[in-house]
Amino acid sequence: MKVAVVGATGLVGSQMIKVLEERNFPVTEFIPVASAKSVGKELAFKGKNYKIVSMDDAIAMKPEVAIFSAGGSTSTEYAPKFAAAGITVIDNSSAWRMDPTKVLCVPEINAHELNETTKIIANPNCSTIQMVVALADLHKKYKIKRIVVSTYQSVTGTGVKAVTQMMNERKGIEGEMAYAHRIDLNVLPHIDVFTENGYTKEEMKMVKETVKIFGDENVKVTATAVRIPVIGGHSESVNVEFENEYDLNEAIEILKKTKGVIVKNDNSKFDYPMPKDAHNRDEVFVGRIRRDETQPKTLNLWVVADNLRKGAATNAVQIAEYLVEKGILKEGVLA
Repeated sequence: MKVAVVGATGLVGSQMIKVLEERNFPVTEFIPVASAKSVGKELAFKGKNYKIVSMDDAIAMKPEVAIFSAGGSTSTEYAPKFAAAGITVIDNSSAWRMDPTKVLCVPEINAHELNETTKIIANPNCSTIQMVVALADLHKKYKIKRIVVSTYQSVTGTGVKAVTQMMNERKGIEGEMAYAHRIDLNVLPHIDVFTENGYTKEEMKMVKETVKIFGDENVKVTATAVRIPVIGGHSESVNVEFENEYDLNEAIEILKKTKGVIVKNDNSKFDYPMPKDAHNRDEVFVGRIRRDETQPKTLNLWVVADNLRKGAATNAVQIAEYLVEKGILKEGVLA
């Protein structure tokens, strides 16, 4: 089928192309879409070069699906235009995530909410995705009451400019700054803009998106989002309080059987998840699994995933795969 990648030249867009190739998604025609300055240039997909086209040209080419990673303002303007042409949009920005008429989808958890009428599908925030994948089956078993999460997020979450800043600092080169402060050999307790309640938008995304994905208003979340000088993936310290008592060994077994999760939890071998292990992987890694001894029914976890893969590109492609599997997306048919 015809597949468009909107924002194809960006960090996430390039990962989307890579994931589509690796997972052998059924692409008969690849349509790379980017800003005006990139139109006419070429991008490779499965050994063949394709010319980058504009938004309007992409709509005219009528792909069955368009995977967006071009920022919120672009998605707000163009996703409805693609949808109006019958094209299914899977959007990686924050533009549609909290829209009550849109599905905020992590396929392992709530793909069943998608159907033939779903034309704009929201991809959650990278930090939210890895946390809810790790916790979903535990929530089914023990019912989550409250989550306290601190994130340790890769500079790749900001984009090429941030990676360049860190590498420049590492080499002692002055250059353009993506952050308000130095990032190399430093930690910034600040991701996205601050809101009136003192939290950042990134932190509030985790709060609101978790509730929406689980479909449970009773789940309380408080978050602190931190940027660290790392490439490879995001890490999270997660403290989760359940409504019901749990058995630690049973909880570990549940995690081992959770779709999309790999448990690395052998302290005797210093075997725990790290960003370098998650890099270029699609799984969510969980370790340091232990009881919180300060209060009942509470568990500590360490959760790591590649933010450009499962946190963005892979999750989007998995949504498209589900739509194909269920016959919602069909080659040559605009629903």
